[in-house]
Amino acid sequence: MKTKIENLTPGEIVTELDKYIIGQADAKKNVAIALRNRWRRMNARPEMQQEIIPNNILMIGSTGVGKTEIARRLAKIADAPFTKVEASKFTEVGYVGRDVESMVRDLVEQSVNMVKTSKKEEVRIKAAEAVEEKILSILIPPVTGSKSHSRKLSDDDNEESADIPASDEALNEKTREAFREKLKKGELDQRKIEIDIQSSGVSPIGVMGGPIDDLSMMNIQEMIGGMMPRNNKKRKVTIAEARKILMEEESAKLIDMDEVKEEAIWKAENLGMIFIDEIDKIASSGGKSGPDVSREGVQRDLLPIVEGSTVNTKHGSIKTDHILFIAAGAFHVSKPSDLIPELQGRFPIRVELESLTEENFYQILKTPKNALTKQYIAMLESEGVELEFKEEALKELASLAFEANLEVENIGARRLQTVMSHLLNDILFDVPDRIQTGTKIVVDREMVLERLSGLIKNKDLSQYIL
Repeated sequence: MKTKIENLTPGEIVTELDKYIIGQADAKKNVAIALRNRWRRMNARPEMQQEIIPNNILMIGSTGVGKTEIARRLAKIADAPFTKVEASKFTEVGYVGRDVESMVRDLVEQSVNMVKTSKKEEVRIKAAEAVEEKILSILIPPVTGSKSHSRKLSDDDNEESADIPASDEALNEKTREAFREKLKKGELDQRKIEIDIQSSGVSPIGVMGGPIDDLSMMNIQEMIGGMMPRNNKKRKVTIAEARKILMEEESAKLIDMDEVKEEAIWKAENLGMIFIDEIDKIASSGGKSGPDVSREGVQRDLLPIVEGSTVNTKHGSIKTDHILFIAAGAFHVSKPSDLIPELQGRFPIRVELESLTEENFYQILKTPKNALTKQYIAMLESEGVELEFKEEALKELASLAFEANLEVENIGARRLQTVMSHLLNDILFDVPDRIQTGTKIVVDREMVLERLSGLIKNKDLSQYIL
């Protein structure tokens, strides 16, 4: 089965990551190697493929330095199923009904959706043709046999509202072709038609008694859904809306769900990535009573999943042996050695992410494809307003964000969102009422100092914490 990663070398993977993430060269290098190793394993000798296990990664660094973003972008580059889970949620008081296996089920669900979307794209043309025929049959029903009756279109059909003799098949076909052209040009998109929509009629199920796990609940709902008859519900919608609804139905008919599930399971097993955030919150500080016992219990629950086991999902069984696990944590209070030794051993690659410097902040504002400055420029562009940032303004913003992180809690690059929001909120509020279309706004150092003077003077910066 072809994968996107076969054309990407580790160097190219790092280059792709550089487009969105500033700095953290060591982390990028390690995740690039881990991703390329997946392709290497799949192309190794058959007898060795099952023996090669992934080198799971433990990222250590404070919040906002890019841990989650690196993992998320890596999955996007590889076109791989990706799910993020916060380890601390498994220690919440009274938290029942979901176990650690739920993250694997979420990964499979994500994989199924990815494969289904891909298959829908493959059958899109065929589905569009079927939808077009359905809409045409509602507007101009085809002539059957030689029955002689006529049908009149709705009153708002203007020149097309003439009677169509049902016996005249040629005229009927000519009218259908005329309407087909109008459909293709979008001229009939706002006209309303009545369509049948399939609904299963299954309501959410509540279970009395003790807690029930996710898989059992899904199986119960699927079983009841299979027994309940599917009802057709009539709904009046515009042709544009009908096209979207019917496309979903027709695509589903053309897709082989067994094939989708099989491919999704393969993709999750061989390319899937699970990002376990806040793993430091379940690190035990050495005590044997109180919350430490619960934390160690969560670690022991995670261990078989990370080591490799089989998890049952509603789409089939999945082996976790070759799923890539990336764990991350700040480790301010605890340290990686506080994790149980067995779990430590399953994360052999450890990467320390550096705290962001003032220069990093400047580059984050300027370089990435999704830089905040580019986001604000695009938003105001939609209103017809041009926004321009001067170099000295970006440097001043970077300096302020860096200073704010030093003065209060260090929240990394997320501080830039606070500073940018404070700088541009008045402009965003005034567009388009006071600032008209066609206006050009230049953000220079003077504007930054003027609008953020309170931020500079006020040493108690708590009001600007996210």
